[in-house]
Amino acid sequence: MTKYKLIFNEMLEKNPELFNEFRTVHDKYSLHPEENQEEFNIIGRKVQDVIRRFENILCGKSETSGYSQYSSNLAQKFQDEIRAHFPKIDSIGIKTGSPEPQFNLKKINLG
Repeated sequence: MTKYKLIFNEMLEKNPELFNEFRTVHDKYSLHPEENQEEFNIIGRKVQDVIRRFENILCGKSETSGYSQYSSNLAQKFQDEIRAHFPKIDSIGIKTGSPEPQFNLKKINLG
């Protein structure tokens, strides 16, 4: 088994409660995104922190030893493995609903 898959499996094994909860929320979000966006974002932020930590474990040593190109490819494969199991992971943090205007311009009456 490749190194990124070993790290991925280790990540799941060391955080079973978090990833089981995220799986449930992820599946609900897949069916009804608008209704489950807030819960998905909250749990998703925790999951992203864990993913980042394990990605640093995976790539940390190779980046400092001069293998930065190899390290970026390894990180991409790790992220692709995560997306294979959680396809909606990139939707964490998305805000739904109508956007509020950033600023308003008042009309000038020239008459």
